[in-house]
Amino acid sequence: MPNFGLKYFILQQRVIHLYRHAIRASKYIPDPRARSETIAWFRSEIERNKWLTDVAVIEQKITMARREIRQILPTSQLQAL
Repeated sequence: MPNFGLKYFILQQRVIHLYRHAIRASKYIPDPRARSETIAWFRSEIERNKWLTDVAVIEQKITMARREIRQILPTSQLQAL
């Protein structure tokens, strides 16, 4: 079993915050089908990466996700996490 430190749990909270932000920001997508597809896509990305334990890789994935949210949801005001 990997040794999870404080940094890992902080990153876990950042991922949860990022997911909630994406859900809230997606409400501005006018097409309901596109909105649900966007939410499903973001959720699948989180599910796909939920087994990562390397802190550096998790930080990189969070950075990439934030960038993608800004591209997909340009009205999103994503603050520094």
